[in-house]
Amino acid sequence: MDRMTYSVEFIEFNSMASSSSSWWKSLFTPAKNSFTALCFKRLQEYAIKAKVKVMRLPEEKNSLASLEEMEKIIGYKFKKKILLQQAFTHPSYHGSESYERLEYVGDSILNFLISKQQFFVYPDLSPGSLTALRAANVDTEKLARVAVKYNFHKYIRHENPTLSKQIRVFTRALEKYPLHSYGLIDAPKTLADIVESTIGAIYIDSNSSIDTTWEVAKILLEPMITPEMIQKNPVRKLNELCHKKKLKIRFRDKWLKEGVYEVFIDNKLRGRGEYQAKKEIALNRAAEDACNNIINGRDEH
Repeated sequence: MDRMTYSVEFIEFNSMASSSSSWWKSLFTPAKNSFTALCFKRLQEYAIKAKVKVMRLPEEKNSLASLEEMEKIIGYKFKKKILLQQAFTHPSYHGSESYERLEYVGDSILNFLISKQQFFVYPDLSPGSLTALRAANVDTEKLARVAVKYNFHKYIRHENPTLSKQIRVFTRALEKYPLHSYGLIDAPKTLADIVESTIGAIYIDSNSSIDTTWEVAKILLEPMITPEMIQKNPVRKLNELCHKKKLKIRFRDKWLKEGVYEVFIDNKLRGRGEYQAKKEIALNRAAEDACNNIINGRDEH
């Protein structure tokens, strides 16, 4: 049923109510039998449903203005604006095709574009180093940062209340890690997805033009992470540090019950990390804490 139908039904619903006020009032009095109670319940449900659908109409009226705002932010004018709208439509949003197919295209195109750029910019870098550098520039956290920087998250069409909270938490955490946390904060995948879907939408809309797509993508991705800026994952960094200093590492997994990981170095507690939403984040935080304590010469907690 489309939006026009919802609006008509809601008008008919109101007309029915006003045409017979006594009948209408009687429905809101305590039910005297099961049939009346059933009718009352159904009518309540219908009224709520109709009202919700009508309340979404203003959002649809503003959709064109939102698309124009997004085009200015991205720096690309779409021939098929439906592609841009689709690029910002989360799977939880009913009634419209989601960004998933465009994300699939954008992910591949973005990896190709970064590979091409790095191949020519860093002619002496080994394949392994190029792979690590590319990963740092297209991983979930990096792309999620792009989304926040350009306010992409404010234009996502979704019906997932949890997502809004995750984005708020992530946005606040960015202040502590200006460039990249390397596994210490939880970046919502949806934010990375809409950057990839936007790249995919531009590629499709520009008739598969790699050059046009790169002109937009390279600006969005700035500042790019360079070889000098790459840091190691906290767990790997801890392992290498302990190997160098001939220290024995032991991790205690308390995540299922407490959302916590602990790190023991030579049987002394030297690191603790907590994050209940994702095990890997808690582990990385524990390893980072242990590294800092070893480097700074601090004793156990």
